[in-house]
Amino acid sequence: MDEDGKINHHGGEQFAGLARFEARIQIYKALEKLGQIKGKTPNPMRLGLCSKSNDIIEPYLKPQWYVDCKDMAKRSVDAVRNKDLKIIPEFHERTWYQWLENIQDWCISRQLWWGHRIPVYLVKIPGVIDHPDINNNEHYVVGRDMEEAKKNAAKKFNVDASKVELSQDEDVLDTWFSSGLFPFATMGWPKKTDDLKSFYPGDLLETGHDILFFWVARMVMMSLELEDKLPFHTVFLHPMVRDEEGGKMSKSKGNVIDPLEVMDSCSLDVLLQKLYDSNLPESEIKKTVLQKTKEFPNGIPECGTDALRFALMNYMVQSSINLDVKRVVGYRQFCNKLWNINKFALSNFTEGFEPEKTGVKGLKLSLSDKWILSRLSALI
Repeated sequence: MDEDGKINHHGGEQFAGLARFEARIQIYKALEKLGQIKGKTPNPMRLGLCSKSNDIIEPYLKPQWYVDCKDMAKRSVDAVRNKDLKIIPEFHERTWYQWLENIQDWCISRQLWWGHRIPVYLVKIPGVIDHPDINNNEHYVVGRDMEEAKKNAAKKFNVDASKVELSQDEDVLDTWFSSGLFPFATMGWPKKTDDLKSFYPGDLLETGHDILFFWVARMVMMSLELEDKLPFHTVFLHPMVRDEEGGKMSKSKGNVIDPLEVMDSCSLDVLLQKLYDSNLPESEIKKTVLQKTKEFPNGIPECGTDALRFALMNYMVQSSINLDVKRVVGYRQFCNKLWNINKFALSNFTEGFEPEKTGVKGLKLSLSDKWILSRLSALI
């Protein structure tokens, strides 16, 4: 099969050039003519489908580029164990160790239209390598640019650089490889710029816990390898905001909760339109429409900023936030109670009242007053 999903010359005259779906039909017919088909039975299975186009996903094996991460991973593990790098909350350290201590070679090549192109070149030298083989590592050289790669090829094969012909690999680097360079590449690295001296390394990284190994570990590994420094000394991982059933929010699923719609209110029509704009199957849309209509017959009521903040802070004890908008509505009512308590208390102060400037010394305090002030002191 070639890269367009068509049968290549090995398929013989009968099938060469056919698209794979058509080829399957023709092969079946050919086998039928030969009397080799013994029957046909349904075979229920799960097919991988593209979430964007609904095409069937069929893997196609190609040569890829890999990075051996063992040494980089060990240094990253040691940095956390030695407390040079702090991960907050600490229970995420377990994920860090589990992933980095069982690290595998990292496939860094991607067959995409955009990205940093991999600086690897296939070498052709008349009389030495007349027919370069894309599956042979020895036929490749690396270099920051074509000129450096030519010099490396001339040295490797002991020929004059003028005889070397190069073609750069079309693959691009994995997004997380490029992202891993972020702490220093944005400062003008590899040049020793003023920005690099002033702003690298950083102090605190704050991000979602779901990309601890995708991004954070890559930044740490690559900073230690290329700059011999940690990119930051503390990583603060916040919970992920998911839908009420724990599903990751996605426009294609139609389950994104817009904070502005919770704060300012949102009609039922707008909520349902999101479902029709999604890639959900018709049956799933119908089920979710009924669910949303039952939950919010009049849409989402106006909850305000305080109620949303209060709800999110209350969820913060969890490792992920399964946001149920009905809870936000409940917290709106709770915040409203606090507001009324405050108004009631203020209305009972005498005109021109000012709090004690000397603190609580000399005041007769009840046990509950003392407890409230102790909590205030602890907070401060």
